[in-house]
Amino acid sequence: MSTTGVSSWAVDLAGVGAIYPFQGMEWILLIIALAFWIWWHITTFRMELSRQNEKVKKYGDSKNIINAIEND
Repeated sequence: MSTTGVSSWAVDLAGVGAIYPFQGMEWILLIIALAFWIWWHITTFRMELSRQNEKVKKYGDSKNIINAIEND
């Protein structure tokens, strides 16, 4: 199975064009990469938000932390 569209190498390669694998799939791969990138940002944001909420539950909000530092 050929992924380049070239069935025989016994041709003039100057006239063949692109000979890299999976030619014609650039836009599909770009869309997949962009979708993964957006998913990664959303997932990271949600994880960081949940960690921050856990810290707020454990230590209190930022006013309590500032008051504890200043009154120490």
